Amino acid sequence: MKRISTTAIILLAVALISTQCTDEKKEDTTSATSEVKPTVAQFGGFDSQVKWGERLVTICGCNDCHTPKKMGPNGPENDMSKMLSGHPGQMPTPAFDSKEAAKKGLIVTQTFTSWTGPWGTTYAANLTSDSTGIGNWKEEQFLKALHEKKWMGLDNTRPLMPPMSMMPATEMNDDELKAIFAYLKTTPPVKNVIPEAALLPPPAPAK
Repeated sequence: MKRISTTAIILLAVALISTQCTDEKKEDTTSATSEVKPTVAQFGGFDSQVKWGERLVTICGCNDCHTPKKMGPNGPENDMSKMLSGHPGQMPTPAFDSKEAAKKGLIVTQTFTSWTGPWGTTYAANLTSDSTGIGNWKEEQFLKALHEKKWMGLDNTRPLMPPMSMMPATEMNDDELKAIFAYLKTTPPVKNVIPEAALLPPPAPAK
């Protein structure tokens, strides 16, 4: 009887130790699982970088200047068949004395795709995926253009001019600009060569 009791006690002890080890392993596994989480790309709450970029382009008003206009029932409206293709290259620029405007501090626009002021006349760029737009651009080039306000994102080029140099897009972070660039690369290509900017020499410093 004594031998049976001793054997039972030993078996019970082994069972308890085995159960404790199993529980500890479960706790370790649970702890490791809760601490190591898979990295999930965050795209501003959207499913993809492209969708986020599309939203940013929409709310930042990129179409206001970069999409040509057509006459609608309530006046000029965006011509989305030419979405983000910039100032129409074939559109004649009306006669305008930009130097006289500079003296008066005037800023005028032609359908929001060209702007004339004390700096001269500038035209909204083609942002579509066509080679006449940003089809051949690299991502770092796009970031440089906006962050450093460099024309075409290239070194040794002129600075961006108004109104683009004043737009909030230049204040966006890298992730936001990368999303916009990713979206622009998916836009329908529209062949449109933008006229060269007609810039005035900077005003002489006041004496």
